[in-house]
Amino acid sequence: MRKNNNLLIIAIVFLLGSCTSTGFYEKTNSSNLINQSVPIEVSIYKYKYIPEVLVIKAGQTVRWVNNEKRQYHSVWFEENGEAESDYLFPKEFLDKKFDTPGEYKYRCGPHPEMIATIIVR
Repeated sequence: MRKNNNLLIIAIVFLLGSCTSTGFYEKTNSSNLINQSVPIEVSIYKYKYIPEVLVIKAGQTVRWVNNEKRQYHSVWFEENGEAESDYLFPKEFLDKKFDTPGEYKYRCGPHPEMIATIIVR
């Protein structure tokens, strides 16, 4: 019986751990951002940037996290004339601070169908 209780406890801890916000992210807008020093995360998962449109305040930092199991991606603000980022392999991330209001479209270099936008207010 004790072994079954231990397995149950392990299963509960695992399930609670998987419910944290490290894998999937909802669209965030400027009205619900509390701490501007904490990066706003964009998940890279299943060949998508999640969310595809993110609204932030000027001065905030965005963090792209590759949550794929095997695939690499990049973050490329090509229309702004910026160089493509280094490839992000699984569990790697990239931070970028946005100081100037505007609309910033970006894409993945290796997967040009992956597109998204950061709107800075």
